[in-house]
Amino acid sequence: MGILEKISEIEAEMARTQKNKATMGHLGLLKARLAKLKRELIEPKGGGGGGGEGFDVAKTGDARIGFVGFPSVGKSTLLSNLAGVYSEVAAYEFTTLTTVPGVIRYKGAKIQLLDLPGIIEGAKDGKGRGKQVIAVARTCNIIFIVLDVLKPLQHKRLIEYELEGFGIRLNRDPPNIGFKKKDKGGLNLTYTVAQSELDHDLVKTILAEYKIHNADITLRGDYTTEDLIDVIEGNRIFIPAIYLLNKIDQISIEELDIIYKVPHCVPISAHHKWNFDDLLEMMWDYLKLCRIYTKPKGQLPDYTAPIVLKNDKSSVEDFCNKVHRTILKEFKYALVWGSSVKHQPQKVGKEHILSDEDVVQIVKKI
Repeated sequence: MGILEKISEIEAEMARTQKNKATMGHLGLLKARLAKLKRELIEPKGGGGGGGEGFDVAKTGDARIGFVGFPSVGKSTLLSNLAGVYSEVAAYEFTTLTTVPGVIRYKGAKIQLLDLPGIIEGAKDGKGRGKQVIAVARTCNIIFIVLDVLKPLQHKRLIEYELEGFGIRLNRDPPNIGFKKKDKGGLNLTYTVAQSELDHDLVKTILAEYKIHNADITLRGDYTTEDLIDVIEGNRIFIPAIYLLNKIDQISIEELDIIYKVPHCVPISAHHKWNFDDLLEMMWDYLKLCRIYTKPKGQLPDYTAPIVLKNDKSSVEDFCNKVHRTILKEFKYALVWGSSVKHQPQKVGKEHILSDEDVVQIVKKI
């Protein structure tokens, strides 16, 4: 029996099984088996198997955004109008057969846009070219899920299901679960808040499916079976997503007001270039980038080409490494102007955390 048949069989059994306290262990076991089978789809035994033609686009710039959506929702038009990159657009489905890279500059940052071929149902099971598409989606800093405003919810659910099946978790933080395998001592389970699903027996059942019998597990929140499996699998990607509801020229103002209340959502018209400002602002917020300006000694700061860092990697040391690897060897201290310091300028060491639009001058050892 092939992997897809096994997956279908387990999903059917899960659907048949009533969810109650008595069946929690059995369902946990099925979910663990399902996760292991799906991992084989993502990482086939024997490894390798590259991305295929058109799916090995080199990562450039400060961030990468992937456009995901069903065929003919307007991804290619959006990319063309955002980046001025020609991506073959036609009124029939499946015109984009490979990833098409484009680049936009926004607030000084260089952002790579990838128009990924339309995901169809069953992409995670290897239908169409969905498998390669989702492999590229896993490398993105943000995913733009482009939806047709006339049928948004059904498409949204299907795409989320496909991405989830490939280990992509949208707009979620990784579970705060401590997991440490050990050689002996059995299972040691501790939790800081009361659990509504996971207990000692269920955790033990799930671990046994992975042939893990000795481990320390700490649950620092009320988590589900799926959360625990995500941590054990260890290959999940947590990516912010923005839902782009396209073709708003086809709906009423009242309908538009309702759409604006949906979380992580921006209504747009790719064809008419409507609401691109809101989209780019939300993109910037979700990317969590900060721009640092350089100031050579005795000169004015260079505001034209900032060094762009991630918010969680924005120390002076990170800044130096982004400028040039050799700088740290000669580093004495840095002078910083901006919101991260109390005095203007302030002398700081390499551990100092910089803020967006700080100005930095590096002072080298003599």
